[in-house]
Amino acid sequence: MFELDEKIISKAIVERYMNKLTDYLENDVSIVGGGPAGLVCAYYLAKKGVKVALFDKRLTIGGGMWGGAMLFNEIVVQEMGREILDEFGIRYEKYVEGYYTADAVESVSTLTSLATKAGAKVFNAVEIEDVVLKKIDGDYRVRGLVVGWTTVNMAHLPVDPLVVTSRYVVDATGHDADVTSVLTKKGSVKIDSPTGGVVGEKPMWAQVGEQSTVEYTKEVYPGLIVAGMAAVAVNGAHRMGPVFGGMLQSGKKAANLIIDGLKK
Repeated sequence: MFELDEKIISKAIVERYMNKLTDYLENDVSIVGGGPAGLVCAYYLAKKGVKVALFDKRLTIGGGMWGGAMLFNEIVVQEMGREILDEFGIRYEKYVEGYYTADAVESVSTLTSLATKAGAKVFNAVEIEDVVLKKIDGDYRVRGLVVGWTTVNMAHLPVDPLVVTSRYVVDATGHDADVTSVLTKKGSVKIDSPTGGVVGEKPMWAQVGEQSTVEYTKEVYPGLIVAGMAAVAVNGAHRMGPVFGGMLQSGKKAANLIIDGLKK
């Protein structure tokens, strides 16, 4: 019988993780938030050969999609998102005309699996503390993130973070728009929003919210793209509730914006 060596097991985990982390301290794109918008964005970027790292402060990836609505783990996707379900091979059923339902667990696990298989690297339980803001050719630009362990921050331990440098950063952190909020507060900069700052989302209006999620997915400051619910919060749009077509399309649009930007 093969004899397991505990020392080798521990060394394998440490060495492989450190190699991965070291390699991705510098990348093309850092995505913050592993919900549907962030995962879809990571998939399309990695599929094009872009070096992309995804950071999520939680241990699990998938954002709010896991629980569907009120812990009913079914999601609704309207016509605008169905093509992405088809591309990812996520099974769904027609409910009534224009509305489709899918299992939340299958949806999240498939998005995560295909994003990582495409080449995106996920670093979970990692929290964003700050952004890297540099003056390049006379203009300021977001060029990375300051990251630390979520558990360290939860324990309020005085431990310094690390820096990850990127050509683009995607804020897909959901309702709080954490990355953009840090930039506007600490950087004292104006962003491309109605007020120049993070406006905050308006009450529920699914139709408008879904359209706004895609419309407001954009570069709000050089080097910083907002996607998903973060795009809604930054621009003061209505929230859409437990329907996910806009989130999926937002991730795809963010990826396309970055791919076009990297070509320049």
